[in-house]
Amino acid sequence: MLYEIATLTVKLGTAAKAVAGIGDYVGAPEAKGMLLGCWANEIGELNQLLVLRSFGDHEAYRGERERALRTANPFNAGEAIAQMSFDTYVPFPFLPPVVPGKYGSVYEIRTYRLKHGGVPPTIAAWEAAMPERGKLSPLSIAMYALDGPPRFTHIWPFASLDARAAVRAESVARGVWPPKGGPDWLTGEMRSIIALPTAISPLA
Repeated sequence: MLYEIATLTVKLGTAAKAVAGIGDYVGAPEAKGMLLGCWANEIGELNQLLVLRSFGDHEAYRGERERALRTANPFNAGEAIAQMSFDTYVPFPFLPPVVPGKYGSVYEIRTYRLKHGGVPPTIAAWEAAMPERGKLSPLSIAMYALDGPPRFTHIWPFASLDARAAVRAESVARGVWPPKGGPDWLTGEMRSIIALPTAISPLA
């Protein structure tokens, strides 16, 4: 299983049109993979759409990447897209596949840079911590990158920003988060985005 996040920076005022195009693009007969999420950034870098898809194997993933790169109209939103980038991920092996559904009105998408060799101990730390942390709020996915610098990304849904703050505070107060030993492998470079599900997002 592979996951991909496509980050589409769109021109001002074009997000709604771009979202409609994305829906048609990922649902086309020739499309490969499964749409899992489509969010609009609310806090962080603005005018960005994040598209999360899963692929059963490298062949399907590569074919879909080629489809996006070989057209002047990627995601059926070429006129709206000012910039486009892709990140390829493998899920932490102890986690189940992403399950579409209604989980929250806001999503936090956070990425951490890792020190060399940090992937295995990070996975181990998360596996030990998630049983208790997962009781406070659901995790959509945690996954490590196959391209670019060593890093991992996790996606959490929350009912609201206030709910997010309350859950984070409680997890720290109880001592169940952050995962014990996990921060030892972080470089200190991190990025957090608060994003809202769009009308086509299976994760909402």
